[in-house]
Amino acid sequence: MSQDNAAASTRTTLPAYPLLSAAQLLDQPPLTAVELDRIAELCAVVFETTNDVVLFQAEAILALEAVARSVASAGTVAVNIVTGPYGGGFGEWMREAGADVTDIVSDFDDVADPQAVASTIREIKPSVVALVHAEAATGGTNDVSTIFAAAKEVGAVTILDSVAAIGAEPVHAAEWGADIVVLGGQKALAGPAGVSAVAVSDHAWALIDANESAPRSSSLSLIDWRDHWLRTDRSIIPGLPSWLEGRALLAALERVVAEGVGAVNRRHVAAAAATRAGVRALGLELWQKGAGVAPIATTIRVPQGDAAAALLTLDTGLVTQGNGSLRGQLLRVNHYGRAASLLSVIEAVQTLADALGVDALAAVAAARAAWL
Repeated sequence: MSQDNAAASTRTTLPAYPLLSAAQLLDQPPLTAVELDRIAELCAVVFETTNDVVLFQAEAILALEAVARSVASAGTVAVNIVTGPYGGGFGEWMREAGADVTDIVSDFDDVADPQAVASTIREIKPSVVALVHAEAATGGTNDVSTIFAAAKEVGAVTILDSVAAIGAEPVHAAEWGADIVVLGGQKALAGPAGVSAVAVSDHAWALIDANESAPRSSSLSLIDWRDHWLRTDRSIIPGLPSWLEGRALLAALERVVAEGVGAVNRRHVAAAAATRAGVRALGLELWQKGAGVAPIATTIRVPQGDAAAALLTLDTGLVTQGNGSLRGQLLRVNHYGRAASLLSVIEAVQTLADALGVDALAAVAAARAAWL
């Protein structure tokens, strides 16, 4: 057997979804200044902000670490609200940079008590307040308005991780006084994972500029993009931004704006309501026990007994297992992006019913009735 034939015989089966052709993937020209500016313009639309937009050539976890290390240093006093794994990680990055961080931690099946958080902020008077808007991992969403109002009272720079929230629910950055907001394209925006964006206010820039340990000449640097792009004549693009990921994000943002950000939000709210109704009709319990239920994903508590074994085998992409410490405790229905549709909800309900060995008819009917 030739080497080519031997290699062919060991190839795995490609996924069934349409694959891009070589002509679509290869030999593309680099991103232009016009394209970069359009991406920033559309990010500002979905953020509802007029602040600077910094682009990162990586998944949003890099942008979040960049933000943490840009605002934190020895002497920084920060309050970090933790309602899921992503909030916990942000606090650790700030500590590594030398900040004095107070974590306000909620059980992962609940969201932050906004009044209690506001009281702590007023007591501590931090210079930084960080909050994850919605946690896709836990299906909870936090009361940003109340928490950030207290932060602004004490003059804190406010940081909002809206990676999971953007597109699924409104992000009122200007109204809330959010100084830094982080966007990822891969969830509700139905875009790529390999590029992200950060909106930065003048208030936040002042804090970052005063921080001598803020990353510079680094892939974690907010300052580099500002000084080498935003504050230039924009005739020379710094580095080599990914044209595949960049154009994919641009296409995703154009599609969201064409549909209407409000309409995209409403699809996600409808999908969440329909999924919750179908889940309850199957006799399953929702993971989130409070009122802060996120429209990005519906989380389900894994029941005791024989049903658990069947459910813990599910991993279809639409219905997945919990991440990390949540594995074995919850399931997620990932009804976001293009899956924020009644057809996807019905598919998820049917998948759960099949795993449980029950008829899905009543649950599907409940989901249809709850679609808003």
